[in-house]
Amino acid sequence: MAAKIQSFHLQKIAYVYLRQSTMKQVMHHQESTERQYALTNRAQMLGWPKERVVILDEDLGLSGTSSIKREDFKILVSDVSLKKVGAVFALEVSRLARSNTDWHRLLELCAITHTLIIDEDGCYDPTDFNDQLLLGLKGTMSAAELHFLRGRLQGGKLNKARKGTLRIPIPAGFTYDQQRVVLDPDDRVRGALRLLFSTFQRVGSAYGVVRYFKEQKFEFPKRVYGGVWAGSLKWQHLSYGRVLSVLRNPLYAGAYVYGRHQYSKAISPEGIIQSRKENLPLEQWKVHIQSHHEGYISWEVFLSNQEALRHNRTNSEALSGPLRDGLALLQGLLLCSTCGRRLTVRYTGNNGIYPCYECHWRKKDGLSDKICLLARANVLDEAVSKRILEKLQPQQLEIAIKSIDELEDRYRSVDKQWRMRIQRTEYDTQLAQKRYEEVDPSNRLVALTLESQWNEALAKLEDIKKEYSQYQQKKASMITPEQREKIITLAQDFPRLWQSHTTKFKDKKRMLRLIIKDITVERIPEPKKVLLHVRWQDETCEDISIDLPKKIYERIQYSPKIIHKVRKLARRLSDEQIAVKFNGHGIRSAKNRPFTAIMVGWIRRKHGIPSIQQPPGEFTVGQVMEKFGVSRHMVYYWIERGVVRTHRIRKKSPHWINIDPQKEQELLDWIKRSSKMI
Repeated sequence: MAAKIQSFHLQKIAYVYLRQSTMKQVMHHQESTERQYALTNRAQMLGWPKERVVILDEDLGLSGTSSIKREDFKILVSDVSLKKVGAVFALEVSRLARSNTDWHRLLELCAITHTLIIDEDGCYDPTDFNDQLLLGLKGTMSAAELHFLRGRLQGGKLNKARKGTLRIPIPAGFTYDQQRVVLDPDDRVRGALRLLFSTFQRVGSAYGVVRYFKEQKFEFPKRVYGGVWAGSLKWQHLSYGRVLSVLRNPLYAGAYVYGRHQYSKAISPEGIIQSRKENLPLEQWKVHIQSHHEGYISWEVFLSNQEALRHNRTNSEALSGPLRDGLALLQGLLLCSTCGRRLTVRYTGNNGIYPCYECHWRKKDGLSDKICLLARANVLDEAVSKRILEKLQPQQLEIAIKSIDELEDRYRSVDKQWRMRIQRTEYDTQLAQKRYEEVDPSNRLVALTLESQWNEALAKLEDIKKEYSQYQQKKASMITPEQREKIITLAQDFPRLWQSHTTKFKDKKRMLRLIIKDITVERIPEPKKVLLHVRWQDETCEDISIDLPKKIYERIQYSPKIIHKVRKLARRLSDEQIAVKFNGHGIRSAKNRPFTAIMVGWIRRKHGIPSIQQPPGEFTVGQVMEKFGVSRHMVYYWIERGVVRTHRIRKKSPHWINIDPQKEQELLDWIKRSSKMI
């Protein structure tokens, strides 16, 4: 060993690198730590002065599988590459790196800079082929050892999990009774979880659950993992992510699951290898044991909740699921008969007040040049609403009673949560009082602190009681007989309740979800109509045919009957006379307005109908100009001076000039006598 250590090695720094994989090993395996620190004495024995021996121990408690978070290892590699290091001391190769990439990179740098590697077995010169071969073999064995250890540990965990006996971290609402998973004995915890699941069944969205808990000022339990408070429960405000984690956890459905997640590695844009946690689909779970313990919901309810969450995603293909505000009653219930996707809602018109149902997925995916379907929402909504009113008449009373029961259950759950919250606060107050009374009166500093805590507990109890009193004033805890009678009365007059302007669209949508499962929309081009294939909640099906309204240009077209009448009357009546005749008989225009001469004239010109025939002996201004060879000014001069007789059918209509043979001769003589006209 001494032969490999040269003087230039002793003139450089000797790094003593320390590492253990976890903080648990650092705390409980002190012997290994002491052996690694003892390498400083060995470096001094081999000739390095004490001031040139540097200890790198910041990586204690970090895994050696990667160098990303190991700052001391980065310093070691950097200084080796700068030729500042004479030797690297480590208890064994695995302390330096568990990754072959990091190990061989360090080994290559040490060979280039003539840096020695010294472990408990000996001293190695990476420039020597035999030493380099031995070090490479040690690195490979270290990686293989890690693989074998991981395989044994994971195999043992998996075998125990398949029997359902592996202890896994359990969420709030459960606890361990020896090896069995049981419900939490705290009634308040169980009540909060049952309220969460029942609220989701009612509102249909995680945000709705959060909003309801916020309105009721309820807190939700959370189990702490790690730290001083590991395993304890904390009450805090319910968040959206917390609701999702509860709804997606199969443990609440009484199922024991292992292997729901897996970790995969990916390279970030900065070139760093990162591990990501991915959720696996149900069929890829390694262990899945149903009815393993008592749950809060059944497995069927759990699956339906997952389906509801999947439909609630607004960034997915289907936009359905929870009840949303808006004027489209059938939002989330309609399916396209062409592609099977759910129809989306698009608001058009003045400031977006006219909703339409459309399916544009095939066009969006480039599979078609046009959308599958587009229909006005009010047409479909009115047809379905009409059918709902007809279908519910025999079942109105049953629905009313069911609604009353749901309201009573909801009021009981909410009131129970309030009472348990008050009981818990009273217990904390009594505990604070007991601590204050048991303290030594002479220890004034401790007594003042305990008295302050007691006062704070009393103030908190008073605030909670005040909030509960306000809640009772706003909402009754139970349905009174008068309210029950009122609900039954409303149920007997369900159509008036449905059509009332005080009934919110969201409430109507909730009613529809209780009755209708889904509706498949089929567009029939000729004649223009829509066929709704309704599937009710009891799995029975029914078809509703709807005639689509005509387009605007089709609705304002004049009927063939009107055109025929205009053609017939135009032979003997003027446009103004035809309009007067139509209005007298109560005939209205296409826009339901009284007829005018301009409207009649437009009909004649559009359909090529000639005007009233020219009477014998009467001429237009242009015909008089051509007949006598005079200018237009001269013809109007005759009209203004009364030389010729004229009449007009209406104001601003053309002149009809009456010229008999005698008047014709007079006009010819006039022209001959006039020198200017000749």
